[in-house]
Amino acid sequence: MTMNTTTRPEGLQAIDREMARQHADALASFHSNREMAEKAAASLKRTGKLLLLGMGGSHAVGRAVEPLYRRLGVDAIALPLSEQLGAPLTLDGRTVFITSQSGESAEVLRWFDETGGNAETFGFSLEGNSFLARTAPCLVGHGGTEQAFAATRSLTVSFALHLAILAALGEDPAQAISALENPQEPAIDEALATLSGVRSVVTSGRHLQGLAEAIALGLTELSRVPCFSLEGGQLRHGPMEMLSPQMGVILFRGDDATADLVTAMATSVVEAGAKLVLFDASGRPPVAGAATITFPPLDGLAAVFTMLPTAQRLMIAFAAARVDNAGTPVRSTKITRSE
Repeated sequence: MTMNTTTRPEGLQAIDREMARQHADALASFHSNREMAEKAAASLKRTGKLLLLGMGGSHAVGRAVEPLYRRLGVDAIALPLSEQLGAPLTLDGRTVFITSQSGESAEVLRWFDETGGNAETFGFSLEGNSFLARTAPCLVGHGGTEQAFAATRSLTVSFALHLAILAALGEDPAQAISALENPQEPAIDEALATLSGVRSVVTSGRHLQGLAEAIALGLTELSRVPCFSLEGGQLRHGPMEMLSPQMGVILFRGDDATADLVTAMATSVVEAGAKLVLFDASGRPPVAGAATITFPPLDGLAAVFTMLPTAQRLMIAFAAARVDNAGTPVRSTKITRSE
């Protein structure tokens, strides 16, 4: 791979600006949304069921928090909003969280037009004057609309909004808050070099699968290289056939009950000759042959907040080395207004 030595593209400069403020905005979002978070938590206590709807990065957020609500006894499922529009689950007896960073995407407008939502619907947005915020009780992230193309700050802020609800449900937010207040900045040089010659990338995790999906989306958007995500079990069931020295694999391992399964996958990836990067907050021994980025042992949103900024730095550096105008979309827009 030839390194790009030209002036940093404006698209990446815009992402840099978003990332520089994401921790402060996330902390402000957590503290400023407590009242609405209490209302959302009260709804979950009434229904015991949660449907998380979103598109793109917003859906990845839903996938990441889905297991966190489940471990608190909430029957949670995350679906792409487009899938809910085409083959809907019933809304009866469910709390609905619908996430849109802009609050204006085409699917959000159509969903409310067709369903009207229900009495237990809550929005998540970065824009307090958006259609979504005007239409439903809404948790609004601090700092306004994200301007850069790929989701960075919007992810961190959206996770902070969920942290406020999880705290209202009884989860101790201390470790997650500490992760926001004390960002980790480990080196990514070895990981970037490991991925230098690959033609495509797959990201994967178990409890941290939602984080893996968010990073795969950003990698694809910025580098224009095929990058996708498969939950660890799904990767094991057949797609292992794609592994080769031309394939990059990024795994996320936290300090949770699935860590040993991620370890087993890491070993298999190395044995297959694929290029492996391991984001590791498990406290387990390293995996021979992996380019490992090590963090303190953490799980849940604490692990997400700790790993996410470094994963973002890696996806940006990966793209900057491959694309002259990384961060400037050629086939997409920040707000998707058509289906």
